[in-house]
Amino acid sequence: MRRIAILLGLMLLGDQAQADVLRTNTDSPQYCGELVTRISLLPRPLPEPVSTLAREGQNLCDQGQVRLGVAKLRRALRAAQNP
Repeated sequence: MRRIAILLGLMLLGDQAQADVLRTNTDSPQYCGELVTRISLLPRPLPEPVSTLAREGQNLCDQGQVRLGVAKLRRALRAAQNP
């Protein structure tokens, strides 16, 4: 019985390790570009919070502050969806 419990534990750990390897990292300059493209396809004129957040997000990405830039760009997209 103890052997079965150990084997099950090892199997669960193996699944977790594999899931960690497959995790997608969205904090990349490429993802910034995807978000900027999505925002550029929105109908114009953009409402004020959307345009400000998008501009700030793109500037942050351009300066290498990718994580903060992605956060601002995602907030801009959410604001555009809920005017």
